[in-house]
Amino acid sequence: MKAAIRALVCASAVLVSLAGLAAPASAATTVVFDCEAKPPLVGNKYLKLNQDADVTAPATVAPGAALDVVIDPAANTVPAEVSGYKVKNIKDFSLKIPIPANSTWVGADLAGGSGIGSTPPKITVSGSVATLSFPGPIAGGSTFELPTVTAHLTAGSSGTIETKLGGTSYADPGLTFTAVVSAGFDVSAPTACFPNPSPTFTTTTIG
Repeated sequence: MKAAIRALVCASAVLVSLAGLAAPASAATTVVFDCEAKPPLVGNKYLKLNQDADVTAPATVAPGAALDVVIDPAANTVPAEVSGYKVKNIKDFSLKIPIPANSTWVGADLAGGSGIGSTPPKITVSGSVATLSFPGPIAGGSTFELPTVTAHLTAGSSGTIETKLGGTSYADPGLTFTAVVSAGFDVSAPTACFPNPSPTFTTTTIG
């Protein structure tokens, strides 16, 4: 039982280490995610996770015209081990991108990305939220980069179009994933995150 508890604590330590992932200084925006990890037996753990990204959109758009919003995440690296335990992988990524008010979703293109597993990422839409997801896994010690998302929108009749990430709380997360640690057996820690604070990436004025 002691070995099991040590492994579970290690899983939480892996998640804390993710908060130190590297990102280039040239990124336009840094999103700070507030995260809650739920490894079994040892109780919930809390951490912060940074992700940098360049996000672009036009400053103005005519009513009813097409516009693109481009989200280009920076690269990160998964720790190889924590406290002498091997990080097996992180997996089951899901990132919510709300469809902005005063716009209509047309579709999205995914380009680039690396080190995120053999299954291609995808965008699905439900209601007013588009979700980028992929199963992974991303091996411990490896560098990965999420794909660039180009969202195609149609402007409404008036107002502004503001782009943000989803998530308002642990119960309403904008980012979810699972960390897996190997210590003679695998221990999984499902994690739910939301941007805190939640920055507005771009603002496009209709008119």
